Amino acid sequence: MEPRCPYTHVLDPRATDLHAEAAHLRTHGPAVRVELPGRVLAWSVTRAEVARRLLAGNRLAKNARRHWPDWIDGRVGPDWPLASWVAVESMFTSDDEDHHRLRTLTAPAFGPRRVEALRPRIRAIVDGLVDELRSTAPGEAVDLHARLSYPLPTTLICDLFGVPEEQRAEVRRVVDGVLETGATPERAGAVLDDLFAAMAHLVATKRAAPGDDMTSELIATRDAAGSRLSEQELISTLILMIGAGSETTVNLIDHTAALLLSHPEQLALVRGGTATWRDAIEEALRLEAPVMHLPLHFAVEDIDLGEGVLIRTGEPVLIAYGASGRDPELHPDRPDAFDLTRPDKTTLAFGHGRHYCLGAALGVLEAEEALTALFGTFPDVELAVPEKELLHQESFIVNALRALPVRLSPAAHRPA
Repeated sequence: MEPRCPYTHVLDPRATDLHAEAAHLRTHGPAVRVELPGRVLAWSVTRAEVARRLLAGNRLAKNARRHWPDWIDGRVGPDWPLASWVAVESMFTSDDEDHHRLRTLTAPAFGPRRVEALRPRIRAIVDGLVDELRSTAPGEAVDLHARLSYPLPTTLICDLFGVPEEQRAEVRRVVDGVLETGATPERAGAVLDDLFAAMAHLVATKRAAPGDDMTSELIATRDAAGSRLSEQELISTLILMIGAGSETTVNLIDHTAALLLSHPEQLALVRGGTATWRDAIEEALRLEAPVMHLPLHFAVEDIDLGEGVLIRTGEPVLIAYGASGRDPELHPDRPDAFDLTRPDKTTLAFGHGRHYCLGAALGVLEAEEALTALFGTFPDVELAVPEKELLHQESFIVNALRALPVRLSPAAHRPA
């Protein structure tokens, strides 16, 4: 039977209400045709079971250069607002042997022992940031996003990749620019150019003066005789690791803190020992995943999802990772409620299958250290505005706060 003409939803580039939009799409089928900026059509998958099944199989690919006819033929190009997400050549946009080869280069740095070994460095960064917050007058509003959530992951990832201090502001700027979903073609092209230029500058700097950092290790691999890592892959890997290694953790810390502050009864469970900071982080990941839609996958064959939905070979697919945790089929018991005692906090927030986020454990560790220090130092911290007035970033890719204004209580005394 020929599938029916699909309903098409224009995805809100300003992301006015990410969760309401995802819930709306979920009711329309296992996949829903959506219009992306630039009038590009894709299939949005918001149902957790469908997303997991697709991500675990071999029917979707990540490489636009091989599997997206519109990109191959030039109908979609570098001036497309989301071009940064498909133009790079890293493990994020690779499949099969290429994906395995590129992931193998960076995976050891994010193994359990290496991540745990970073705890002292994370704690030192957190302690420095919290010490700066101690100077805030009681009752004075302070932006926790700018003073803690944002600088912690960005400082750590720049340290790990040896980004010189004088280059960090530019690296942060170009990484943040990739998240815009309402950019003009001119702006999109400039963002892509600036992104590659900033990472090429970093590579040139580290080639001239190598150090004990991940960028220098990747360069050594690239420059070794017989290396299969191209210059483009080197730069694209830096874009992926520095960008993904900061933005998702920023959002995780922001949302977990905001949820705890707006649900004091849940915070009391942690303070009383009934729940842990890890429980709070996992429930925040379920309810407010750091990423909503992550561009893009491509069908490598016709995919019949039932209910009259047929995804044709070569059509792009947008997995709504951030929608899975609120799917009532996955969490029938109050899916929109923040509950640390929930026994099942299953989510696809960090992905699923072969492209599962390498830095998931590191992000959780950073959030745990930040929350422990924040609430331990300022036991009576509170939101400075009602929860509904928190400003969100205008992007349907990330689920991010633009600011997290709080009022800090008098700081607890340091232990002797």
